[in-house]
Amino acid sequence: MRNAVNGNILTPGGWVSGAIGFGQRIEGVTGGAADPSANGGDYIIPGFIDLHVHGGGGRDVMEGGDAPGVIAAMHARHGTTSLLATTMTAPPHEIEAALKAIGAACAERRPGAARILGAHLEGPYINSGKLGAQPPFARAATLAEVRELGAHAPLRLITVAPEIEGHLRLVKELSEAGIRVQLGHTLGTYEDGVAALEHGAAGFTHLFNAMSALHHREPGMVGAALAHARYAELIPDLLHVHAGAIKVALRAIPNLYCVTDSTAASGMPDGEYMLGSQKVHKCIGGVRLPDGTLAGSTLTMDQALRNLVGLGLDLADASKRVSTFAADYLGELERGRLAPGCFADIVVLDRDLNIKAVYIEGELCDLNDA
Repeated sequence: MRNAVNGNILTPGGWVSGAIGFGQRIEGVTGGAADPSANGGDYIIPGFIDLHVHGGGGRDVMEGGDAPGVIAAMHARHGTTSLLATTMTAPPHEIEAALKAIGAACAERRPGAARILGAHLEGPYINSGKLGAQPPFARAATLAEVRELGAHAPLRLITVAPEIEGHLRLVKELSEAGIRVQLGHTLGTYEDGVAALEHGAAGFTHLFNAMSALHHREPGMVGAALAHARYAELIPDLLHVHAGAIKVALRAIPNLYCVTDSTAASGMPDGEYMLGSQKVHKCIGGVRLPDGTLAGSTLTMDQALRNLVGLGLDLADASKRVSTFAADYLGELERGRLAPGCFADIVVLDRDLNIKAVYIEGELCDLNDA
């Protein structure tokens, strides 16, 4: 074993007090079962997996070029060991340029950066009446266009408004092709959501945000998620979603997992930044368009974990919701868990849940890297 870390290790079978040995992959865990709350030492948990990342460190995915690698490095310093680079609704040539840069970053991981597993295409296949902070370039999708975009980067996740004509058929086609389809930026009804799930849709994009709300006589897309979903992503910055609504979702959706929906403003001081083609302003922990609309977040996954624990989740449950469930959702079964043979994506936390060390595929990251 080339590396070893000692502490309270969260394994698939529970907490172990001992040592985890690893190279690029985990080679073994030694020790005995333990209660970490009654035991001193660091917490050793799976690296965080973020399936919705627009930016960070002052850079935006839609810039193309080296932006994806810079963004992945910034998030690595907050414990994210793998992520999906997420595009915005935009004209076709802008999306293609962003995907080319994402594809290059997927092919070769930058040292000290999170592994980019592929792209989350959040737009343009959404409802123009529920753009949220997306620019006004929404349009209906075709399988041919999706295939063309997929030639530039692995499309792992696509957000779709199911009520748009032709999209139910597309949901089925994409699902059969192995692409995860999420429902979001939608004015669809409860019935639209149920139909999309029956056609193969697997989740919901930033649950509660930019979708038809729950009403007791019109349950909306939120109702479809709460009644039927096994998976959904949620932004737990306590700004996008009230703590009470988060608790509702946690009770209703067994594999609810967390994302940051982070922007270029993440990890940066207050000021003006770009989100795709739009200017956004970071102030008092939030990111907004000039009209006040929330426009992504400044959240990092380590803070997401702390927020979940602050809501009352135990650390093992919170860890699954920032790592394991997202890995399972994508079918990445060699990530999101500390078990022999899995990638050595490891986060070491102190007793206050602050980052002490991050390993990505066995590489120790420099937490002070600018």
